[in-house]
Amino acid sequence: MAKKELKMRAVVAPTETVIVSAYDKDGKADACTLAFYMVSSHVPPCVTIGINATQKRKTLKDMLETKAFVLGFPSVSQVKEADYLGVESGYQTDKLANIGFTTSPAETVYAPIINELALSLECEVIRTVTVGSHMQVTGEVKRIIADESILNERGRVVLEKLQPIIYDEEAGRYLSVGEKVADAFRSGIELKRTLEAEKHG
Repeated sequence: MAKKELKMRAVVAPTETVIVSAYDKDGKADACTLAFYMVSSHVPPCVTIGINATQKRKTLKDMLETKAFVLGFPSVSQVKEADYLGVESGYQTDKLANIGFTTSPAETVYAPIINELALSLECEVIRTVTVGSHMQVTGEVKRIIADESILNERGRVVLEKLQPIIYDEEAGRYLSVGEKVADAFRSGIELKRTLEAEKHG
């Protein structure tokens, strides 16, 4: 298969779109949309986000001051609002009020939960590091709150019900979750067993 060297850039395709919210020094809620997000630990549960630190980012300033943030997951039905929160500046206007989003105080950290988002993680900032243009902020998840409508009978989040927004930076577009292609940790085990059987004749 032929290979081609590409122009140097961050390839972020695909990744889940998230909304980060925090309080400023006056207790006012602000939020911004990010595509640089990852789960960074199981025990304790932690997430890491990346925010461009070369530009004035009010939400980043707020979360660094309060040492807390809430990570929210918008659904495809909220794609316009999510995109708006990423292109507008909190220094210029009240972004959340403009789109009719409301907030409630988190229970475990000093940060606002966006009520309209079906899934939210309350996070305490435990580590920051600057890598190139972005500051990576790791938060320990202190509490998870979800709408019952997106849960299964075991209390687990069902992606098809959450309908998360997937960001494709290569094409500059948003996508929805596609069809299931395999069971995690099963298809690989099946292949492993097949290869071992062939090896041992």
